[in-house]
Amino acid sequence: MKCMPASQSGVVLLEALIGILIFSLGVLSLVAMSTSAVRVQGDAEYRTEAMNLAEQLASTIWSSVDRPQQTVNGRLTAVVNSATLNNYQHQAGGTLCAYSGSTSTQGLVTSWLTKVQNTLPGSASGMQQIVVTPANSNQVRITLCWQAPSDSKVRHHTLVTYVN
Repeated sequence: MKCMPASQSGVVLLEALIGILIFSLGVLSLVAMSTSAVRVQGDAEYRTEAMNLAEQLASTIWSSVDRPQQTVNGRLTAVVNSATLNNYQHQAGGTLCAYSGSTSTQGLVTSWLTKVQNTLPGSASGMQQIVVTPANSNQVRITLCWQAPSDSKVRHHTLVTYVN
């Protein structure tokens, strides 16, 4: 058996340590990427829930608003009663996700607000807004706000629809 020169001793050990270091960095980057993917998936889930909740309320308002029949241009048509549409308004003032103003006493809105609080993390009744603008073709703007524990800022979703 040949003996290695003194300058060559420990090279195999050094190569093994460098290989382990490179492998460890790869595993750590995969773990970091996995954590990021879980966070992004959670955010997408909350945005989807917010969209569904907003569309659910818009559909409920659209189907529940009073539409008395009136004669328009000689034709009998059902026209949205703007006064009943205003009953759905909830905290029309304030800034984004820190709303103020009167709260809706409409049963459909209060039950919807409870559902929002039970579905979206970090949401409260004061963070949700429903603005009705009858002068603008019965426009209804629904804004939902929430903040997940991992979020550094408040997230929001706004749906604008017209009730005719």
